[in-house]
Amino acid sequence: MGLRADGTVVAAGAGTSGECRVDDWVQVIAVAAGNVHTAPNTGRSHSVGLRADGTVIATGWNGDRQCDVASWRNVTMVAAGWRRTLGLLKDGTVVAAGRRREGAGDVGQWREIVAVACGDWHSVGLRADGSAVAVGDNRRGQCAVDTWRNLAAVAAGYLHTVGLAKDGRVLAAGDRSTGACDVDSWRDIVAVAAGSYHTVALTTTGRVLAVGNNDFGQCNVADWRGIVAVAVGSTHTLGLRADGTVVATGNNEHGQCDVTGWNAIRVP
Repeated sequence: MGLRADGTVVAAGAGTSGECRVDDWVQVIAVAAGNVHTAPNTGRSHSVGLRADGTVIATGWNGDRQCDVASWRNVTMVAAGWRRTLGLLKDGTVVAAGRRREGAGDVGQWREIVAVACGDWHSVGLRADGSAVAVGDNRRGQCAVDTWRNLAAVAAGYLHTVGLAKDGRVLAAGDRSTGACDVDSWRDIVAVAAGSYHTVALTTTGRVLAVGNNDFGQCNVADWRGIVAVAVGSTHTLGLRADGTVVATGNNEHGQCDVTGWNAIRVP
């Protein structure tokens, strides 16, 4: 999904569940695409938009009522995961819609939250004091973030979680078998994003780093320059250029990398 400077939205991909039906969205200030690891039993997803007035709109797969967000108010940030949507409210609390089985929607007790992220089966919150909280499936240690401090951002993948420290270093927790947590040497980072099995970072110089599984070329970002924001899907990676155009690499089986014609995309 891409958010234009005029508050409209564009989308690329399969759209078989209606997740790309965003042509009539207006006055949107943030978007979130429901991410899910690529597997034979997955593929359906949903899309979420935050309007300027603090209300939320959603489209796509609604099997677990993850798109039932029409009643939300005073929202400042949205995140979308597998069968789940999170909304950060102005008062620092978080609301959730969708699947509850793994506990990833158990965010009712969170307070003083300034950012949220969704993995497949876990949710992560960034507190105002720079610490992190996580709930949901923890079978690979992806929720082991209690000791993290001085964070500026968080991101969640399939079985791993990434935290960006205020000093530009990156922390990671969870499954290390794919290399997605091999971020200890990164420095001067200003943004992070997590795919199913890879992690991407934006440097202060506008270059992009990536580690983890590269079966689809999703980590082939070494030659990107002048990037101001990054985003990832399960097995693809997007970079937003300063001129509002977008570059993509990785799995394009469903046209999710067909962003050549996108322009006037705004910096998040």
